[in-house]
Amino acid sequence: MELLKVKGVIMKREYKDLNLLVRTEFGLEAVTKRELQGLGYDNLKVTNGRIVLPASLEDIPRLNLNLRTAERVLVLVAEFKAFTFEHLFQGVKKFPWEEWILPTGQIVVKGRSRNSKLHSVPTCQAITKKAIIDRLSQTYRRQKFPETGAMYAVEVEIDQDQVLITLDTSGTGLHKRGYRKQAGMAPLKETLAAGMVMLSYWRKERVLLDPLCGSGTIPIEAALFERNIAPGLLREFDSEHWGVIHPEQWEKERAICRSRIKNDFKLRIKASDIDASVLEMAKANAIAAGVADDIEFSCLNLTELKLTEPYGILITNPPYGERWGTDEEIDLINETLRELMRDNPTWSYYMITSNIAFEQAVGRLADRTRKFYNGRIKVGYYQFYGPRPPKVE
Repeated sequence: MELLKVKGVIMKREYKDLNLLVRTEFGLEAVTKRELQGLGYDNLKVTNGRIVLPASLEDIPRLNLNLRTAERVLVLVAEFKAFTFEHLFQGVKKFPWEEWILPTGQIVVKGRSRNSKLHSVPTCQAITKKAIIDRLSQTYRRQKFPETGAMYAVEVEIDQDQVLITLDTSGTGLHKRGYRKQAGMAPLKETLAAGMVMLSYWRKERVLLDPLCGSGTIPIEAALFERNIAPGLLREFDSEHWGVIHPEQWEKERAICRSRIKNDFKLRIKASDIDASVLEMAKANAIAAGVADDIEFSCLNLTELKLTEPYGILITNPPYGERWGTDEEIDLINETLRELMRDNPTWSYYMITSNIAFEQAVGRLADRTRKFYNGRIKVGYYQFYGPRPPKVE
């Protein structure tokens, strides 16, 4: 057993059989799995919206900094059956919380319950926190905890009497990169935008266009991806302040991320929008993300757009009425997209919308469709493939 002194407190650490649970948006599990495999993880258990993997403490900063399409990285604390509140209390109390939580820690418990005997979520939350405090009281030999220090977000999830307890290492969701200081009326989640880019055939040799760019999320995520800029470099994470992972480990991982950034090529990313004020937001966000030089922004109506070179990639999030856009505006956009696709057959088109009649609207069946959620809105990701560009000798 290792003893660690953190802010004057001796913490006992073992961290045996540590498992991490990576949460994703529904539909992005396969993309996140490929990300994890690319980072060297292969023992992965994938289910809807989550991936579980064996890990070490060092993997917590690595995953938080590098994952583009994940929502959160959680410590999988415990799984057990609970039919009574006493079962829940004892199951939670078994976990060595003293290895993770400082006596000044702010403990916030979130909860969900479905088809279970313990259906009162507020009561489950209260029982869970009581069990944690009871365990900490035995270790630190005190009854009161000021809760003025680092944040510890615990979640108790009960589904058909099966309890899952997790501890959130990320804090703010990983889609919050830190560069988007401003957003338009219906911003696309950064994690979903990254997934759209990663599921496309775009690479640096081809031009990428978002003609309805809004606050610039898709072109910015594309530049971050192709430059291999880690999405978490601009932000902090709750677990940085816990003391269980040495600050030098966080800095080591950040240094590794910075060393992997690719700057030896030029990107051709174009972004346009009809709204000049929204475009200024996009430019500011690109500057904050460090990729302003990679994106050519234009204030342009979609109807004025001309595709001047072949074999390009268009990725966009057109309005679909759930959050903004009148029926007339949406019809005009769809008709314009239909004409672009007809007149530029060498291009590939990737568009996300909740409009179930989108293929009919643009006059073409998608080569592939995926189902995602943009926030709470169920959307389809329609992929229309153009021919591959000829190989350059």
